[in-house]
Amino acid sequence: MHVTRPRSEESDWERRRRRAEVFGEVLPETTKDERDDAARERARADESPAERWLREQVPPHHGS
Repeated sequence: MHVTRPRSEESDWERRRRRAEVFGEVLPETTKDERDDAARERARADESPAERWLREQVPPHHGS
């Protein structure tokens, strides 16, 4: 028989685990700075000059 403790007695890791079960992972494990820029550049190598220009016009707050 599983005894359920009141939520006020849950540890931080239990609370995070329960939240992740309900909502999934909210934040990525790595930041954009930690990701593989080389792979992104290889993917962009095939784009046309027009596509490159259009991508460069996107404001920073809209992501890349």
